[in-house]
Amino acid sequence: MACAIARPAAPTAMTQNQLDKKSEAWSALFSEPMSELVKRYTASVFFDKRLWLADITGSLAHADMLAAQGVISADDLAAIQRGMAQIRSEIESGAFEWKLDLEDVHLNIEARLTQLVGDAGKRLHTGRSRNDQVATDVRLWLVSEIDVIDGLLTELQRALVDVAAKNVDVILPGFTHLQVAQPVSFGHHLLAYVEMFARDAERMQDVRRRTNRLPLGSAALAGTTYPLDRERVARTLGMVNEAGRPQVSQNSLDGVSDRDFAIEFTAAASLCMVHISRLSEELIIWMSQNFGFVKIADRFTTGSSIMPQKKNPDVPELARGKTGRVVGHLMGLITLMKGQPLAYNKDNQEDKEPLFDTVDTLKDTLRIFAEMIGGQVNPDTGAKEGGITVNAIAMEEAAKKGYATATDLADYLVKKGLPFRDAHETVAHAVKAAQSHACDLSELPLTVLQGFHASIEKDVYDVLSLRGSLNARNTLGGTAPAQVTAQIARHRARLG
Repeated sequence: MACAIARPAAPTAMTQNQLDKKSEAWSALFSEPMSELVKRYTASVFFDKRLWLADITGSLAHADMLAAQGVISADDLAAIQRGMAQIRSEIESGAFEWKLDLEDVHLNIEARLTQLVGDAGKRLHTGRSRNDQVATDVRLWLVSEIDVIDGLLTELQRALVDVAAKNVDVILPGFTHLQVAQPVSFGHHLLAYVEMFARDAERMQDVRRRTNRLPLGSAALAGTTYPLDRERVARTLGMVNEAGRPQVSQNSLDGVSDRDFAIEFTAAASLCMVHISRLSEELIIWMSQNFGFVKIADRFTTGSSIMPQKKNPDVPELARGKTGRVVGHLMGLITLMKGQPLAYNKDNQEDKEPLFDTVDTLKDTLRIFAEMIGGQVNPDTGAKEGGITVNAIAMEEAAKKGYATATDLADYLVKKGLPFRDAHETVAHAVKAAQSHACDLSELPLTVLQGFHASIEKDVYDVLSLRGSLNARNTLGGTAPAQVTAQIARHRARLG
């Protein structure tokens, strides 16, 4: 039996204000307006508006493809391009009015485009959904941010390399368990962080490759009936691999619902912040009066409201704290995705704020650490000034306190024919004797040392010196100044 349906009343003309309030992208089906509370709860425009440039860029690429495929006319394309140019100008000048009633960045831009160019603006959404549109926008935005972060990681590595180059021969007590272990070059120590940040840069490039894939054309979840050329859009947007081939999502369900790239990025950012936090912890320790190894410029410290003698390392401390914030965002994104069925769900609106904050936090931290470590360029002289100040004397004196050359004495005995375990035990007795006399191993008389083993000769004092210990570790990756100098040259060639 046929369903009896009353003929609908003819639609009446609506003002732009009424169109805005009706949120015409979907509300014709609904018989009552969204409540103000729900509107505020579900709206994202006031944080996702930062995607505006990616939204315009993606829309222009989509419109270009629609025209090339004959889905829209050349006149429509020209109108869309003209309208988008005006919208871009309005946003850049601050004249654009972001409206809560229009919910998100996409509807705000589309509504303004329709207001400017009429039906051509309405045709722009042909063959796409906000589901694949937002996935594209976030990917485009994140790729550009990764490129910025890559540059900042390079600057931080350069700053560390520059300081390392000035301190190749400075002796620092190397620690294990925060106990004096063996002497190392301070330059060598700093280069350990260069290695960490180099791996961070590699991870970011891996994330970029997987982020730089086009979901647009997946539409709501099942693809579209329009003859889209998705590869053309990918090429237009630069979503290509190293060989220049377009990178397009191969499954429409996955294309609209995947947020692996955001999780991967936040994981890589978390690990980078962990490295920053480790460096921060060392700067905090080294700055303390009990160590006095380094000073950082006053502009990166604060005083106390009650203790006038204090100079607090607030920047490293805050970076150490912000690491927990970024790691928290990673946990939030993983939890966000863990229970979602295919395909798109409104939950995914919650991906943006943690992702945005992770990007902002990482960029700010890298930028400030590069300046705090390496200083800033004097505009008059072109030279770098400031950065950390190294107290080489304090470092070397500290290295003398923990019998840092004990292993060198054991190695000396091994070369004389003793098995290492016997040499280890012999040196332990020598250290105990030095402790009882409150002196360093190098200060024990030769006759005393020979009492522990007859093969010990006068040349042992070369081995027991801090400088001798440093120079002896002249293997690839070791702390000998020659090796450190070679590593500095390698990093400088790599960083450009």
